[in-house]
Amino acid sequence: MPTGLTKDAGWQVGVSRTLPHPPSVVWDFISGSEGVALWLGPGAVLTPDPGAPYRTDDGTAGEVRGYRPGDRIRVTHGPTTVQVAVAPAARPGSTVLRFHQERMADAAERERRRAHWRRVLDAVADALDRG
Repeated sequence: MPTGLTKDAGWQVGVSRTLPHPPSVVWDFISGSEGVALWLGPGAVLTPDPGAPYRTDDGTAGEVRGYRPGDRIRVTHGPTTVQVAVAPAARPGSTVLRFHQERMADAAERERRRAHWRRVLDAVADALDRG
């Protein structure tokens, strides 16, 4: 089976980065309006209720599938599912931020989304570093 193709979730990709900020700071940013706009899209407003709908300014619609404050958010994003997770890193005061997307159409979409999530991680890191 090709890398990134699973039996149950189809094509998937995950990217992560360790950020030099405490988990609570990263969570507050990634779950706040500025952070949500970076990873989900401008205009999206998430509520922590499973089944709650959202829509981005570009028309992408989905719903909240899971929301565990301080830990992870899982949403549908068109036909795919996206999860963002925050976890303490080995280095004290640092956090591992992970994005995972599954149920993509093919290997080409997987590579496009990998590049997208890397750009999102860069933007999040820059925003957090600016304070």
